[in-house]
Amino acid sequence: MDETNPLEQALHAARALVLADLAARDVADADVVSLVEDAVTHRRWWVEQWPDGAAFVTGLVAQDVQDALLERYGRWPLCPVCDSGDPHALEVDPELGADPRWVCAKAATVVAPVGSLR
Repeated sequence: MDETNPLEQALHAARALVLADLAARDVADADVVSLVEDAVTHRRWWVEQWPDGAAFVTGLVAQDVQDALLERYGRWPLCPVCDSGDPHALEVDPELGADPRWVCAKAATVVAPVGSLR
């Protein structure tokens, strides 16, 4: 694994940003970190096949972890904007694009860039 490789740098950055969001919401236990590692492994293959997609890896890893958490533990990250109604998760926007951010689709509000949840 060559850490000077731009694809590896993108994967390491994605891992760090998603882990920062998990830690900010106090859900970065060992089982959840394993989900991040699984997502990074899966996306490594993907970005090797499509190197031009390196800018999209952070959002894809965030979505992969979000999907895995939903299957095992429930919605994450919960929306901090909406005070009423059923709790709902934030979404990654754009779904496939650079500079992903967490948004509340219900309130049409950007909450934070991926990696910057509080």
